Amino acid sequence: MPHTPPAVPKRALPAVLAAQFLSALADNALLFAAIALVRAQRHPEEWVPLLQECFVLAFVVLAPFAGPFADALPKGRVMILSNGVKLLGAALMLAGAHPLLAYATVGLGAAAYSPAKYGILSELVGPDKLVKANSLMEGSTIVAILLGVGAGGWLADRSLGLALWAVAGCYFAAMLANLLIPKLPAAHPGGRFELVALVKDFVDAVWTLARDRDARFSLGCTSLFWGTGATLRLLLVAWVPLALGIHDAATPANLNGAVAVGIALGAAAASVWISLDTVNRALLPGLLLGPVIIVLVRMHGLVEAAVLLALIGLCGGLFVVPLNALLQERGHGTVGAGHAVAIQNLFENLAMLAVIGLYAGSIKQGMRADEAGLAFGGLVSAGLVLITWARLSKKA
Repeated sequence: MPHTPPAVPKRALPAVLAAQFLSALADNALLFAAIALVRAQRHPEEWVPLLQECFVLAFVVLAPFAGPFADALPKGRVMILSNGVKLLGAALMLAGAHPLLAYATVGLGAAAYSPAKYGILSELVGPDKLVKANSLMEGSTIVAILLGVGAGGWLADRSLGLALWAVAGCYFAAMLANLLIPKLPAAHPGGRFELVALVKDFVDAVWTLARDRDARFSLGCTSLFWGTGATLRLLLVAWVPLALGIHDAATPANLNGAVAVGIALGAAAASVWISLDTVNRALLPGLLLGPVIIVLVRMHGLVEAAVLLALIGLCGGLFVVPLNALLQERGHGTVGAGHAVAIQNLFENLAMLAVIGLYAGSIKQGMRADEAGLAFGGLVSAGLVLITWARLSKKA
């Protein structure tokens, strides 16, 4: 349904982008600091994917509540509270708490933060500018990923304490940036937070989106994409020492930065080449993801790996940015943007749990990283071929 956003100050979107940049910078630096911490404490290698499992589990558990929470309050205020919980998780890690518990706490903050940061876009701009706003959001996130993974890996190689203090400082700065976001009207003010009622409302919202062809298409594609991205990030940590013979924390982080560069380029291209009316164009770059991953894991050169990872990111940016915008628009006209993003988080993080779980299981059973990568690329290809067939044949 068409909607007209209320008049908002010109600083609103830049404030959202700045807050997102600082929060994402800390998120990405913390992952590599947490991986270095787990290895420094000599935990088993399967603890590396277990870190990510603990993080994304919060998105699944809080899915019925994160959307209503984001829609019941001004989303800028939700972002402040969520970054405060992330700061608490970083502080727990600094204080010597169990790394899985501390990282799971950060996940709780991220789960509450996500519906607000994406849902607020549809409250700031109209449908004609939503893909562009998403591109700006992704661009801000990509720059943060580039700096975060590079700084996180570099600092972790030198001082874990310094890395964790830097992360905590970024979360605090993000909270300050959140204060610059104008207090917009809540989408669904006055909601009552009753457990049974919220779960029932969430199930109804899931069913509403499931009956919408465009929303169903977007959920399937973005879930597969983020399951792919989360697993690829962990795969690189194990693959770099095996294929490239490099054993530091910085190289896998920098290669993740190559993916981020590609996503930034893809997001920029998507804002020009793809609109909500031509969203099926996103399927073509999506179909390339699996084959490029298969080629990647057979490489043994750092430069070739970086180029292929940038290509994966380029395809990913072209693929996921228009589909995010599609879901936000469909959600805004049906169940509310916050609800829609929370439902998206549920499906995306269920996909992450499943695919990362398969990867962790394969590593524990002794499968080499390159062998796991080949199987992973094949799985991604099969999933996207199925989605493309269903979409173009109008069966989904």
